[in-house]
Amino acid sequence: MLTLLAQTADSDEGGSGLIEVVPGLMIWTLICFGIAFFVLRKYAFGPIQKTIDDRRERIRQAVEEADNARNEARQLLEQNRAILAQARSESADILAETRKVADAQIERAKKEAETERQRRLEDTRKQIEAETARAIGQIRAEVADLTIEATERVVGKVLDAEDQRRLVQEAVQSLDFSALEGRKS
Repeated sequence: MLTLLAQTADSDEGGSGLIEVVPGLMIWTLICFGIAFFVLRKYAFGPIQKTIDDRRERIRQAVEEADNARNEARQLLEQNRAILAQARSESADILAETRKVADAQIERAKKEAETERQRRLEDTRKQIEAETARAIGQIRAEVADLTIEATERVVGKVLDAEDQRRLVQEAVQSLDFSALEGRKS
């Protein structure tokens, strides 16, 4: 410990060599600094600055490209939204038109079915009227035959054609066919 104190006392008296001003050393230090600065400036600072400028330019271009891409993306998004809105509108129009066509076809089918039903009803009515008229004709013929036969039995003799016609007409006129004819109306 005594030795450590002695060394500290010696360094306080003699001072430090770093603080002393030595003119020759100062000049050589400045010359070395100047040469090092010149060499660094000539061979290192230029390329380093060029690399920094190139990198700065690439970053600027990348930022501009990103801005352009963002603007283009916005425009494409707006176009996409417009196209989507137009497609929705067109699909709504197509759907409405399809509904109109379907309703028109349903209405036309209903009208055709009603027309066909009316035609079949009319055909059936005509067939019924024809069958009724034929049946009434057969009944009249049967009544005429029965009348002639009944008259021959009652009178006991055969009548001539004119007497038969007159008797048949009287018998047929006395029959009431209105019930049969009323059904056909």
